[in-house]
Amino acid sequence: MKAKNLIITALFAGIVLMSFALPAAAAARMNQEEQKSDVVIIPDKVKSIFKEGINTRETLMQIPFSFAWHSFLPARQNIHSIFFFKLKNADLGFVPVPQAVDITEEAPEKKKEETAQPEAQEVPALLQASGHAFLQFTRIENNSPQEVVKEVYIPINLQVEGKDYDPEKEELYSASYPLPAGDYLLAMAVSSLDLERIGTQYFEFSLPDAFSFTDKIDTTPVFFIKNIRRMQEAETRAEVHKDFFTYSVLQIEPNIEKTFSKRDNLDIFFFIYGVVPDQAGKHDINVTYEVYQGEEIVIKYAIAHYDAPLVSQPLPLKKTVVIKSEAEGEKKEQRDLEAGQYTLQVQIDDKVSGKSIKKSVDFEITQE
Repeated sequence: MKAKNLIITALFAGIVLMSFALPAAAAARMNQEEQKSDVVIIPDKVKSIFKEGINTRETLMQIPFSFAWHSFLPARQNIHSIFFFKLKNADLGFVPVPQAVDITEEAPEKKKEETAQPEAQEVPALLQASGHAFLQFTRIENNSPQEVVKEVYIPINLQVEGKDYDPEKEELYSASYPLPAGDYLLAMAVSSLDLERIGTQYFEFSLPDAFSFTDKIDTTPVFFIKNIRRMQEAETRAEVHKDFFTYSVLQIEPNIEKTFSKRDNLDIFFFIYGVVPDQAGKHDINVTYEVYQGEEIVIKYAIAHYDAPLVSQPLPLKKTVVIKSEAEGEKKEQRDLEAGQYTLQVQIDDKVSGKSIKKSVDFEITQE
């Protein structure tokens, strides 16, 4: 855990400001490409399907998929919007990747022996799926769709090792895009390369205006992460990713299910809106973390201090137990939490402005 903390500390020391700039830079690059006159962002066939279903939210299920999770993080003048969706492997149309053919001539008698043997079902070394994803963002007013504000095209190119492929398994995929604050309806389509099979879904969401937090503080959705790492450079185009999303130069795999084993950490991730720096330009933020089971506090962590509003904090799932005996008297031990349902409560105090807010996230510890 110490190594991970050092990595995160080093990342955030230089990335807090970059995290605002790079998603916006990527959006500018995408906008330049979209403005080319010969670029078709969403084909007429897909637009027609969106138009027919947008008022009733009626979906097309030739390629069935469903939204699983939505979150957002700040980007300069925009908000990095993250959408996770579930899609079954068989519906993506994975096919074996062609392998190199050995053209070495074999002896005729060896070929005859091989053809006499029953053919075994070979597992392909690698499978791939290709297709299209289309995102259409429409402004919402009084729960009614207004004008289309953004169209996004994302090519789908995925690979999986043959030994790990299960056609019936649903996998998690992400698509992200920076947008201004506002209320939106996302119309999303996933299609085959030839547009003969198309699946659609609709999702309403709101993005806050960072400059509106003048008399209070708040956070982006508080979530847990499974893994986080730094990439060599930020993405400059929208991509579909399996199990993770990208933010600035970070690759983040969220724990959407919010389930943990006894030996895991609660790695929490969020951004705080409305906190203000002091005269020296530094933030002074205290955060208290407590784990509850029902009404009982089972873990109370030491108060954490942050000088930046972007927070990533590993919290070990260990409770302190007081043991009393006649021979040894009273002593304290660290023990794992039992399997069950828990709630993490987060108390945020901005020491500069004096504003506070409390958040809570439910999670589960499994038997293993």
